[in-house]
Amino acid sequence: MKTVKNSAALMTEGPIWKKIIAFALPLFLGNLFQQLYTTADSLIVGNFLGSSSLAAVSSSGPPIFLLVGFFNGIAVGAGVVTARYYGARQSESVSQAVHTTVAFGIVAGVLLTALGLIYTPVILRLMGTPGDVLPESVVYFRIYFSGSLAFVLYNIFVGILQSVGDSRHPLIYLIISSAVNVALDLLLIAVLGFGVGAAALATVISQFLSAFLCLVRLTRTRAEYQIIPRRIRFDGLMLRQIAANGLPAGFQNSIIALANVVVQSNINKFGKMAVAGCGAYSTIEGFGFLPITCFALAMTTFISQNLGARQYGRAKQGARFGILCSIIFAELVGLFIYHFSPVLVAAFNRDPQVIAIGTAQAHTITLFYFLLAFSHCVAGILRGAGKSTVPMVVMMVFWCIVRVTYITIGIHFLPDIRIVFWAYPLTWSLSSLVFLVYFLQGKWVHGFEAADTSA
Repeated sequence: MKTVKNSAALMTEGPIWKKIIAFALPLFLGNLFQQLYTTADSLIVGNFLGSSSLAAVSSSGPPIFLLVGFFNGIAVGAGVVTARYYGARQSESVSQAVHTTVAFGIVAGVLLTALGLIYTPVILRLMGTPGDVLPESVVYFRIYFSGSLAFVLYNIFVGILQSVGDSRHPLIYLIISSAVNVALDLLLIAVLGFGVGAAALATVISQFLSAFLCLVRLTRTRAEYQIIPRRIRFDGLMLRQIAANGLPAGFQNSIIALANVVVQSNINKFGKMAVAGCGAYSTIEGFGFLPITCFALAMTTFISQNLGARQYGRAKQGARFGILCSIIFAELVGLFIYHFSPVLVAAFNRDPQVIAIGTAQAHTITLFYFLLAFSHCVAGILRGAGKSTVPMVVMMVFWCIVRVTYITIGIHFLPDIRIVFWAYPLTWSLSSLVFLVYFLQGKWVHGFEAADTSA
């Protein structure tokens, strides 16, 4: 079998800013192309199939993330374990972590497929999806979840590559799969005239392609993180470590997604145009998440490797640099979306009511992206330090309990959709305040130092 060059990168050596930027830039570009999945679906569906179909795609987003997010969170936790052993140069432990993670991904993908296919109508009805949107939402949701194995394994494979410092190859594979996704969307919907299910099918096919490309990469390398099919099995000790790091992140994703399902249910009460307008903004907002996500992931890998190598001072310096970059770039993107939001929303649907609602949401939220960036970046740092329970609790309290309580009470007394919009900056502010206090106390490093010393 032909082998491939090892492009992994140790983040425990060299200039900190160069290591973080070199790792984060491909992540940023990769997330950009990942966002093209959603954008291509929404643009093509909104322009060729109309507001009802756009609303069907939009209303499916929160429940999809509710189910997928849990398993993706565990994949992040698995990456933390792999990165920790990789930074400590423990090759056999890296291999055990990789094969246990892949075994988990296979089981999780099959389970997620069954859950998505069986419970689609129940979930959408519980959300209060408008009756004229429900049939198309069910079709989109079920086809999407038929590809659950690809979605889960893709995130597992990317997590492995990123944990050893390779963010370049996931970028290449995302560019290829995004191009395939857009081409299939145009062919199936714009040319052949198929319905909203074709958008989901295009996404599934392109995701299988990207997962396959990652798998080829990981099976052909001769590094310690190589996937050898006959070694894919659960290692009890490694599975416990992955669960300890991954379950809090998985629950965190699901908790946030559950809150967003409640938010979406409240949006649904305002009708089809509100669903379409908010869905258009949500797709645009995905681009605002790009610098946030890439630096949060970069921090998780950087902190994991450096703490594994006992480079505590370097971990602190990298954390400060990553936070600063994240909030600056996120706010710049927020200002851009704020200014051009009417034009951006109109690209998805030209109905004046849809444009007005999407623009109102953008003008309420985008100037506060720096708070979202700070919360996510500190959460990434804490996950890399093995403190994933802390962001889980903080986000559960503020992004779920407080957010849902505020919206439920607010909408009851003042049935205005702007009540929903303001829920985000308010809860981002509260979580950022708590994260700031915890970060400045330095417990995330000192706790690891104590545990490491006693080991």
